[in-house]
Amino acid sequence: MMRQLIAFLLCALPLWTWAKTCPNDARTQVDNLATQIRQWDDRYHRLGQSPVSDELYDQARRRLATWRECLPQPSATPDNPLATARGTVPHPVAHTGLAKLQDESALDAWLGTRSEVWMQPKVDGVAVTLVYRQGQLSQVISRGDGNLGQDWSASARKIPGIVQRLPEPIDLVLQGELYWRLDDHVQSARGGLNARGKVAGLMNRRQLSDTDAGGIGLFVWTWPDGPASFTERLATLARWGFGDSQRYSQPIQNIDEAVHWRTYWYNHPLPFASDGVVLHQAQRAPAERWQVSAPYWAVAWKYPVAQALALVRKVQFKVGRTGRITPMLELEPVQLDDRQISRVSVGSLKRWQTLDIRPGDQVSISLAGQVVPRLDNVILRNEQRVEVQVPNPRNFHALSCWQLDPGCEEQLLARLTWLSGNQGLALPHMGRETWNVLIQAGLIAGFLDWLTLDAAELANIDGFGDRSRARVLDSLNSARQRPFAQWLKALGVPPAARNNLEGDWQTLATRDTQAWLAIDGIGPGRAAQLSAFFRDPQVQTLAHTLRVAGIDGFQARADH
Repeated sequence: MMRQLIAFLLCALPLWTWAKTCPNDARTQVDNLATQIRQWDDRYHRLGQSPVSDELYDQARRRLATWRECLPQPSATPDNPLATARGTVPHPVAHTGLAKLQDESALDAWLGTRSEVWMQPKVDGVAVTLVYRQGQLSQVISRGDGNLGQDWSASARKIPGIVQRLPEPIDLVLQGELYWRLDDHVQSARGGLNARGKVAGLMNRRQLSDTDAGGIGLFVWTWPDGPASFTERLATLARWGFGDSQRYSQPIQNIDEAVHWRTYWYNHPLPFASDGVVLHQAQRAPAERWQVSAPYWAVAWKYPVAQALALVRKVQFKVGRTGRITPMLELEPVQLDDRQISRVSVGSLKRWQTLDIRPGDQVSISLAGQVVPRLDNVILRNEQRVEVQVPNPRNFHALSCWQLDPGCEEQLLARLTWLSGNQGLALPHMGRETWNVLIQAGLIAGFLDWLTLDAAELANIDGFGDRSRARVLDSLNSARQRPFAQWLKALGVPPAARNNLEGDWQTLATRDTQAWLAIDGIGPGRAAQLSAFFRDPQVQTLAHTLRVAGIDGFQARADH
């Protein structure tokens, strides 16, 4: 079933699913979002293009409805997504919309007032009306605005998947979905693959090739003037050649069966893309009373969304231990699967610069491997381009920020977190948050300042009890007993060379690039990194501090 039905469903959607958070400039943001949605509607209904997925479109519509409540004088003119979709050919029976269930409790309530309910996959294709005269296919009409559509009869007569002649010479009107044929398509694993957009594009062409026509199938989802019994409708359709309808329909007695079939069709192979399920009650209104609105006898229950439309609150830049700058987006919290997402990484500074994401922009996010939040794309840009402070990448590298210089807070904190982690000195009770507390308390301004901390200084930290102070102090003191090799890792010696680091600090620090190159397994790039590391003035100062502290491996030879 097509996305164009969505406009008529919004009144049935509970807006409690979106927290009412008003944007700073509500009027501008509402107008901007409304304009974008109108453009999407036009491209979809008039040109057969799908700029965004259905689920992102749905979320944008719900956000627009919520934001409009923020305005002192909301627009009195309702949106019409089908404004440019109106064709010239009238449908014999209007195409109804579908209300959408939000969760299992809504499903349970709907089922509680229905009898003889059947469930089908919600085929992700292009809705059409098929008209047969004396058993011969006479006309195929695109959905259009539900009352008027385009005449697709010429292309439809070339599609083998559409029955051209019925075994009985009868007049008949059917409504269904043209879909793109897919082999063993698992929706949960592969998504929609823009299969609907492909069909829409092909049907809007003047000429349909035999090859393309062979790739299109038909799923009949309703027979407006059919028998009252759903079973009889399915059996008759199957006898006439519309086998998908019977093959993919299941009677539903209760919520458990509905949940089962929704899960089954989501995770098992089908010959088409689908974005949810549709529940039909056998009893319905006479066809002549159907309207372009959500009926009482059918409802949709979408699959879990694979993408969420997220509003960007802030853009922050995280500087890592080696100086790598990673832009992070702070988001208005959104739900994906069973997770609430409020932050996502852009990946790299270069990607952020390419996307140019600013506060107020709206982005799509998904879960990589169903676990890690992933930024997919920018969906809508805020017209007001908010300035953000971007770190200069030339100021950050593998040898920068050993001190708490301006702009160095993030990198120094990352260095300390690495030092105390399992890859470094493995200091218990010394994670990122504890280091940050010490920095904020003014007790650490340099990478090794913690070596001289004592109980009296820790006692001045608010919120640090006796037990916490004792644990931190014991942990820091234990660092002095760590072996030289572990200290090298904690300092961040270029990682590829650690197995070749034999000797004490003085031995390693005297090697130049050529000396490093002479060692097996060390190439030019690694040799240059090692030479730069051991000869860096700040690193040499750190080594002197560790020698004075009596750390193994840093003493001068005369001390042995």
